[in-house]
Amino acid sequence: MSKKPQYDPEEIRYPDQKIEISPLVPEMEKSYIEYAMSVIVGRALPDVRDGLKPVHRRILYAMYEDNLTYDHPFRKCATAVGDVLGRYHPHGDASVYDALVRLAQDFSMRYMLIDGHGNFGSVDGDPPAAYRYTEARMSRIADEMLRDIDKETVDWDPNFDETRKEPKVLPSRFPNLLVNGSSGIAVGMATNIPPHNMREVIGACICVLEDPNATLADLMQHIKGPDFPTKGIIMGRSGIRSAYATGRGRIVIRARHEFEEFGKDRTRIVITEIPYQVNKRMLIKNMADQVEDKRLEGISDIRDESDRNGMRIVIELKRDANPQVVLNRLFAQTQLQTSFAVNMLALVEVDGKLQPRILSLRHILDEYIAYQEQVIVRRTRYDLKKARERAHLLEGLLIAQDNIDEVIKIIRSSYDNAKENLMSRFGLDDIQAQAICEMRLIALQGLNREKLENEYKELEAKIDWYEKVLGDESLVRQILKEELTAISDKYGDDRLTEIQDVEDEIDIEDLIEEEDCVFTLTAAGYIKRTPVSEYTAQSKGGMGKKGITTREEDFVVDVFTASTHDYILFFTDTGKVYRKKGYQIPESGKTAKGTNIINILQVEQGERVQAMIHTRNIEDEENRYLMMFTRNGTVKRLPVGTLKNLRNNGIRALRLDEGDRLISVRETDGTRKVIIATHDGQAICFDENDVRPMGRDAVGVRGIRLREGDYVVGAARARAGKTVLSITENGYGKRTPVEEYRITNRGGLGIRNYMVTEKTGPVVGIKVVEGNEDLLLVTQGGILIRTPVENIRSAGRSTQGVIVMRFKEEGDRVISMALTDHEEQTADEEEAETAPVSPNETTEPSAPEAPVQE
Repeated sequence: MSKKPQYDPEEIRYPDQKIEISPLVPEMEKSYIEYAMSVIVGRALPDVRDGLKPVHRRILYAMYEDNLTYDHPFRKCATAVGDVLGRYHPHGDASVYDALVRLAQDFSMRYMLIDGHGNFGSVDGDPPAAYRYTEARMSRIADEMLRDIDKETVDWDPNFDETRKEPKVLPSRFPNLLVNGSSGIAVGMATNIPPHNMREVIGACICVLEDPNATLADLMQHIKGPDFPTKGIIMGRSGIRSAYATGRGRIVIRARHEFEEFGKDRTRIVITEIPYQVNKRMLIKNMADQVEDKRLEGISDIRDESDRNGMRIVIELKRDANPQVVLNRLFAQTQLQTSFAVNMLALVEVDGKLQPRILSLRHILDEYIAYQEQVIVRRTRYDLKKARERAHLLEGLLIAQDNIDEVIKIIRSSYDNAKENLMSRFGLDDIQAQAICEMRLIALQGLNREKLENEYKELEAKIDWYEKVLGDESLVRQILKEELTAISDKYGDDRLTEIQDVEDEIDIEDLIEEEDCVFTLTAAGYIKRTPVSEYTAQSKGGMGKKGITTREEDFVVDVFTASTHDYILFFTDTGKVYRKKGYQIPESGKTAKGTNIINILQVEQGERVQAMIHTRNIEDEENRYLMMFTRNGTVKRLPVGTLKNLRNNGIRALRLDEGDRLISVRETDGTRKVIIATHDGQAICFDENDVRPMGRDAVGVRGIRLREGDYVVGAARARAGKTVLSITENGYGKRTPVEEYRITNRGGLGIRNYMVTEKTGPVVGIKVVEGNEDLLLVTQGGILIRTPVENIRSAGRSTQGVIVMRFKEEGDRVISMALTDHEEQTADEEEAETAPVSPNETTEPSAPEAPVQE
């Protein structure tokens, strides 16, 4: 008789085990995205706050824990590598040692963070000695990276095995991302940030602290350009300006040379500095190979005469060679001239999560300054807490000193309740009594009242100062300015890399061809720029071309044509406005969905772009205004010229009352009439001059008086001869001539715009239309319909309109409307439209093309 198996193979062995079946393709996509983000955040890209990748941060912190600071003896690199691996970084030892070595190389780092002792490689490409031979400690400037880390200035994460904590970011009391630069390759993206001069970068930080409206030109008065540790010469400033304005640019670097006469009518070229990240040995070998292959002519000999006094590469020329021609060929055919492709990609904290962003110079400075202000505030809170604790303790000691004989008598006469007796007798708390009990008798007898009082007064002064700092943001910025200045004075040095002007050099905007482009924004926040040339004209009766690929639930909400050199103003529902040049919007093909706007603008969580306005020159705009309308019926007229000083993180264009939000922005010229429509079917039409021009900080004035529960759903410019298209939640709509809306004073209850009933539902929105557009309606259930506006009947204001859209599912409703260019239908589509449709049936058309701008 066979034994019964201990378990049934068909059963799950573990009660809590759960098996999930997942399709291969979605599972692979999800897993690869998770892997990519792990590489991006956890390995390859630096944090904008301290400019370090995780491995570099862990190296510095592990050495800090072991007291391997500049004022302690060197220790073997094997010690640091082992500590980093065992505590924080469970990867290969080679990766940790390579990262440590780079931090100690004077030809890789502008300001070395590791002080190396031994062979750490050379500019010739020689590898460093093994970590069992080399020694290292933190450099003096690296102490500034970790200063105040023990004062609760940064957040902490558990390490890989949760046995200890590691800092998410270092305090970094100088802007290390710009000062030392960074390079790295992640999954689908790479970063390449050049190093800069400490004195120049801190000067730019102070410039921003003193003038929050500082422009790029102002910043470049301080930061002239990258400053490479291998010196060299940067040719021209256009690439630098492009990189600082957009986060991307190409900088040309040349070796420094001089001509020397020798022998009889002979000349040689002497190279004393080479471009950044060029291997000197491979450079010389490449030149020699080209001479041997006859690709470089006029050279008789190449020698490397570099020594401890500096670099010296000698290129001897033949007697009949033209030195300048040979030099030009060397620049063109060898790495004596290279280009540094700047791509300022770094991790930025957004809603508590790190996300990769391409950053302009101003954006990097703003992020760093905001972080340092946070560090100062957190440090001050810590110091305040410690000062209060010490002052509280001193209060107890002063009481004990006043009653020293009685205190000693109580302690001597108590068995195990001395603390309780002291608390009962003198009104001390547990902390004060415990401190007295823990003091040695000789120390207790030797308490000096004058010394205690002086310390207490000093603490009171410190507490007052700390409280003042925490209550004054301008004081925090002043402290940051002073501390940055002190670091600049202590560690700053002169620029190494020269910047030479290039004849006929042009500005970044001259480098970018000016052309008209179509700018498109979708409801989900995707934006793109497409050259007008991609939208070729078609003959009458054409079927059109797909203008954008969107997700099923997404659709285009705004589009216009503007130049790449125009300013684009973005207005959000919170009343903020952001500005970008047209060329700063990423270009995409006409069928691409574009780039999410959060990758372009520093919008906050939940903030949504409500309108886009384009203009050529903000500073010189006269008689041009922006009419802003809010949900609660407020209207404001803002001169365009007041928006000339815009920052990367936007400025306030409209101050909103609590619970209110911006819903529409319209450009006017001082002669317009505007219409405001409400949810419950009211409308008001008035002259824009009824609203006086106001500054950015103004709240605005009442545009329409709302009954209880009502709110504004849309606004438009009233143009003679046009019609007002109104759509309701239940899919009804109508067109009403503009002339039926009589002009009244602003601030009233208005007149009826729509006969709202239970059958029609409330109004969703309005548009002033020509009649030759197509209407796009989107429902709560994600259904989208496209219909010609001319098919919607014209009717009076106090009517219910006609059915524009029917719903598949009961309870569905229209949530938004947009206009788009009219698209001619094919015979098949017309036949499908004329076919019988059930009362609850509608259609789901393909993704819409760009809508026209009202």
